[in-house]
Amino acid sequence: MRITKYTHACVRLEQDGRVLVIDPGTWSEPDALDGADAVLVTHEHADHIDVLRLAGLGVPVHAPAEADIPRLEVDRVSAGQEFEAAGFRIRAVGGRHAFIYGGQPDCANLGYLVDDAVYHPGDSLHVPEQPVETLLVPVHGSWVKTAEMIDFVKAVAPHRAFAIHDAQLNERGLGSVNGWLAQETDHGYRFLAPGESL
Repeated sequence: MRITKYTHACVRLEQDGRVLVIDPGTWSEPDALDGADAVLVTHEHADHIDVLRLAGLGVPVHAPAEADIPRLEVDRVSAGQEFEAAGFRIRAVGGRHAFIYGGQPDCANLGYLVDDAVYHPGDSLHVPEQPVETLLVPVHGSWVKTAEMIDFVKAVAPHRAFAIHDAQLNERGLGSVNGWLAQETDHGYRFLAPGESL
């Protein structure tokens, strides 16, 4: 499976000519969706979903059943549900967005485990029951502390981990986050720049 990181929380998965895109938000590059067969959306915040771009795409978009996403037809998904998207096996886990500072209202948030290998948690630190080969770890936001993300990587115990949710960090901040994660976890952490694949 080829994984390509785009700006912020957007990730593109490709295998055998199939393309699945997760969280193409307003900050991610439009070409993340080129040739997409399906899209997974973890929650309704604009940094994770660009409604206008997706409305004209013409492919299935899967989102939490409780998400408030006007002007876009989506396939509603619930925690615990298993389904197929773009030929990939998907398991939806979690259920709520992490607590946001200042009592801001939370929203429905699902993490997606793709082919029992790649886990995108959206804006949550939900630890799935299943083993995870590749963890996409949120590294910055109004809802996460560095200690929490380190503990999250340790709790999930993946074979490897890559940063997502990083668009608000400058180079110094990103260097600090990357250093902490590499030093404190033993789970193959590596930073992927937007557009970089493995």
